[in-house]
Amino acid sequence: MGGYIHTGAGNGEGESAGMGNKLGTVIISPAVLSMIARLTTLTVPGVARMSSSGVRRLFGPRGCDGVKLQVVDETVVLDLYVVAAADVNMLQLSREIQGKVTRAIHEIVGMPVREVNVHIVDVVDVGASQA
Repeated sequence: MGGYIHTGAGNGEGESAGMGNKLGTVIISPAVLSMIARLTTLTVPGVARMSSSGVRRLFGPRGCDGVKLQVVDETVVLDLYVVAAADVNMLQLSREIQGKVTRAIHEIVGMPVREVNVHIVDVVDVGASQA
């Protein structure tokens, strides 16, 4: 598939425009999925930033901006590497990230999400930089 993710290869239901004709194929770049996951994660209060150092160390230059993406059996598997604010509950933060990213991928792209693994790789005192 040339580095792209193919969706919509179902049984033909919902693929017609009223006349029984197939509309075509939907191809989504993995970069689009990664960007959706990254931008959604950054909107969650308590996320200071994404960490690319853990991703580069583990996966080389292909994984960047704190997101590692895989597609397994046409479902999305994400590993998100996050720097969190020191004053947040890390478990609640992780669960909120998981919920929001899963919802965003499903609503925007229509692909099911199998896993969203959140790795909190560092914490920062965001209040100290504002003083």
